[in-house]
Amino acid sequence: MADGIKAPELESRNFIHAFIEEDTAPGGQFEGMTVHTRFPPEPNGYLHIGHCKALTIDFGTAEKYGGLCNLRMDDTNPTKEDEEFVEAIQEDIHWLGFDWGDRFFFGSDYFEEDYRQAEGLIKKGLAYVCQLTPEEFREYRGGVGVPARSPYRDRPIEESLDLFRRMRAGEFPDGAMTLRAKIDLASGNFNMRDPVLYRINHLPHHRHGNTWCIYPMYDFAHPIQDALEGITHSLCSLEFEAHRPLYNWVVENCDLPAKPRQIEFARLGIDHTVMSKRKLRRLVEEGRVSGWDDPRMPTLCGLRRRGYTPKSIRNFCERIGVAKSANVVEYGFLEHCLREDLNATAERVMAVLRPVKLTITNYPGEKTETVTVENNPVDPAAGTREVPFSRSLWVEADDFLETPVPKYKRLYPGGPECRLKGAYLIRCTGCVKDEAGKVTEILCEYDPESRGGDPADGRKVKGATIHWVDAATAVDAEVRLYDNLFSDENPDAADKDFIECLNPHSLEVLTGCKAEASLAEAKAPANFQFLRQGYFCLDSKDSAPGHLVFNRSVSLKDSFKK
Repeated sequence: MADGIKAPELESRNFIHAFIEEDTAPGGQFEGMTVHTRFPPEPNGYLHIGHCKALTIDFGTAEKYGGLCNLRMDDTNPTKEDEEFVEAIQEDIHWLGFDWGDRFFFGSDYFEEDYRQAEGLIKKGLAYVCQLTPEEFREYRGGVGVPARSPYRDRPIEESLDLFRRMRAGEFPDGAMTLRAKIDLASGNFNMRDPVLYRINHLPHHRHGNTWCIYPMYDFAHPIQDALEGITHSLCSLEFEAHRPLYNWVVENCDLPAKPRQIEFARLGIDHTVMSKRKLRRLVEEGRVSGWDDPRMPTLCGLRRRGYTPKSIRNFCERIGVAKSANVVEYGFLEHCLREDLNATAERVMAVLRPVKLTITNYPGEKTETVTVENNPVDPAAGTREVPFSRSLWVEADDFLETPVPKYKRLYPGGPECRLKGAYLIRCTGCVKDEAGKVTEILCEYDPESRGGDPADGRKVKGATIHWVDAATAVDAEVRLYDNLFSDENPDAADKDFIECLNPHSLEVLTGCKAEASLAEAKAPANFQFLRQGYFCLDSKDSAPGHLVFNRSVSLKDSFKK
């Protein structure tokens, strides 16, 4: 693979697809049924690249089998949800090219049914109200080989039912009581040791206000929601594997219209980043990044602002495959997927990031012309454009060295002929310096018979091809060069403070950059390849007519390292 990045090996067979094909085959659990999945994000933050893998699996699996995928906001926790996140999640999913049709739900839509099912479990003798304090709950939890305990486990059904109704009525303070399932206090799976189904929380809910003061736990509400929506396959990340017996217990013991199947897959890990919403929120709240959409963030809105395309992200998620065991993917592979897409689609333009004046001393001072350059050499259909050219140009400061280093093939006095992209051959004759000895102008001569970059006599050109911008028509731009947000490969490790792993050089802002005139009217989210520099996009927030701001999406390989 290009760029030295090794692509993750795809599994010979996607095990989720294998399960689905087994379930829908003759005699299978869902024979003859439409495959129906769901994506249930918690609206307490913005989606990041890890969520993207999950939603690609959820929506992509339904797409593969001609099925349906619901979007359901997991808003059972009233302390965290926010309408801002609800809208952002929908925008991100649509941007990736997925749609849920008319199947947009909130977990809180089912609060009344959740409550009814909970009462049903109490009446069946399968749930009870427990009055252990949080401290006592931990004390009575037991250990490996030591059963948990609750003195309230054998409470009469009518008493639990009465207390549960009074919990709903708001008679008790937070933490005073919980509703617990009656399963197995000695289970080796601690999730089955009479797990909590409901807790008291008097905080208002973002959609229901103060209507409810008791809220269902996710492990209880989620299987009910899946069954009510007719979900066939509940696809979730690997940390829910130990919760699957509880998921199945709820499905089996509640009065539900369907019996979904839960299947787990490994979460996505990427080096040089963190994907905990709590940690990402801290970065935002402490001002260590400019916001959730900071182009260094792994959020989808941050990646979008950075210049990532939906196709590159979907390709990345598809090509890393679906694994059953945890793995960490190189951030470089995500960058490779972007380069691959932009190489085929991005218009090539010229921009000089660290400009120095170049004067062609034998070019007529009053003359101006245009030269033809291709818009994308890998896509002939993209055509060509005319670029202004004159005696005074801007070129990169590092395209000139007064005293060259070995193998340097760019401009230096007496050095080789170099091509100006699409224009003429030039040879450096000297330079002008200021009082401090800094080079302020490069002096060159051109070959008038080399228009287009090819000498009339066919001689071999030993120097490099150099990009440039016409000084008379150039537009100013601000350019932001991004690197990994974390310098440490594994900032999320248990023995590290992720804040201490932040890369102090993750952003470099360049002002006074010079871009060709064609970019003056560019509008976000346009992507470009700045010749020899990398792929860039207009910043969707800060760029405006007369104040162009470009973000570097991903660099190009540079064969020369000074």
